[in-house]
Amino acid sequence: MVNRAVMQSAVTMGQVQRKLDIIGQNISNANTAGYKSRQADFTSLLTQNIDNLKDKEAAVGRRTPDGIRLGSGARLGHTNLDLKQGTVRTTDRELDLALLKERHLFRVQVPTEAGNETQYTRAGNFYFSPVENDQLMLTTGEGHPVLGDDGEEIRLDNGFDDFTIWGDGSISVKRGDREETEASIGIAEAIRPRMLEETEGNRFRLPDTEALGFNEEEILAAVENEDRSVRSNSLEASNVDTGQQMTGMLQMQRAYQFNARALSTSDEMMGLVNQLRS
Repeated sequence: MVNRAVMQSAVTMGQVQRKLDIIGQNISNANTAGYKSRQADFTSLLTQNIDNLKDKEAAVGRRTPDGIRLGSGARLGHTNLDLKQGTVRTTDRELDLALLKERHLFRVQVPTEAGNETQYTRAGNFYFSPVENDQLMLTTGEGHPVLGDDGEEIRLDNGFDDFTIWGDGSISVKRGDREETEASIGIAEAIRPRMLEETEGNRFRLPDTEALGFNEEEILAAVENEDRSVRSNSLEASNVDTGQQMTGMLQMQRAYQFNARALSTSDEMMGLVNQLRS
């Protein structure tokens, strides 16, 4: 019985530490533009019945099986991504963009070991970076190219007088007396957002769709211009509720301390038994 208690405490402490890591990640990204908080839920491991004897009198009014029920600890059952809209804040910067619909994502190109990969983000703090041929390329804060509707990098010829990013994500450029739409920012909608894999830099990627038995179109879909809602001069703040995260952290710390105490108590009991045997 003591060994079982040690196992339960040790297993649960490891899982509680994992949830503390998730809470710590949420708190550290409380000021990250477009960040979506994660919520981890626990589930019980295997439960066994000891001395499961039949007793008709004891069974009267009882809803659980006869005998003693012993669990094997708890583990993180799943981690959910909270896609709730964060607060939209005005920045008065033309290249700061906020998506006003919850499941919409910007497309960006990120270099990986396997080559360039399309990834997705809610963070709209973009910049113009000079490239060859006297052009300006729209990039993220990390320098990754933002992709257009055609899946290509958004590049504008330098020398324009002004530009405007409209509510559908299109970019119009003014050169002298002429104003033309020269690009449109690519936006995707997450049909199954919880199937997206989290990557570095507050971004998401598609999972191995073949292994999961899904097509890419069942997870992400293109968004038509009339269905888009983009606000320039604004950024979507993180949707992390700091007060809620701090409360959860305190609860997990107490759970960790409780299991640590149970572990040390079990160790003391085993020491006493060994002394009695000797």
